[in-house]
Amino acid sequence: MGKFIIHKAGTRGHAKHGWLDSHHTFSFANYYNPDRINFGTLRVLNDDIVEGGMGFGIHPHNDMEIVTIPLEGTLEHKDSLGNVSVIEKGEIQIMSAGTGITHSEYNKNSDKPAKFLQIWVFPDKKGYSPRYDQINLDKNISDNSWQEIISPHEKGKGAHINQEAWFNLGDFFASSSTEYALRKKGNGIYIFVISGDVVVGDIELNPRDGLGVWETEKISMKFISDSELLVMEVPMEINR
Repeated sequence: MGKFIIHKAGTRGHAKHGWLDSHHTFSFANYYNPDRINFGTLRVLNDDIVEGGMGFGIHPHNDMEIVTIPLEGTLEHKDSLGNVSVIEKGEIQIMSAGTGITHSEYNKNSDKPAKFLQIWVFPDKKGYSPRYDQINLDKNISDNSWQEIISPHEKGKGAHINQEAWFNLGDFFASSSTEYALRKKGNGIYIFVISGDVVVGDIELNPRDGLGVWETEKISMKFISDSELLVMEVPMEINR
């Protein structure tokens, strides 16, 4: 299977600020672990819950590819490019911060929480023009298969980021199996279990566990229970 690193859900950093409950797979804000800064160009993987009517006020970013995957509820986005939008489960948001962008994200609903994954990836170079995109997932994709949601530089399906990276989501039934073949030599793959239980090689992963694998060409998986997975293929070297 190649080299690997396991990040069990219970070992993640945790911050609770009243309106925000966030778990950090990698070092973020007040959580710092020198052994968990990044996985290749994957810099941030936050598992966030924002209470009703609350959210992140206007703040800046630069030279980072930011992907938001809603899991429950709705988020309202506003940015300095003039974009105003609402995203919910079944949609993917991408923001290429580039030379600089400011934005805010709020829970659109006042009576229920918004749950989402916030993911940052280093771009392949600095200085891109800021860009915002939002896509709907293909509802016709069958279970037990991957749906490509992120691809590089308009080379594939889904939203596009400025990096040689591919993200895939998949829903799989218990007792099924699948594999993922890497798209580019030298890339690594980071598997995040949104729900369910899966065995990768001989490693069992449970909800919110993460597994990074590199120096391999493909990964085989067997599902113990109905599961939803996010697979992120990213370059292992950061060129900045």
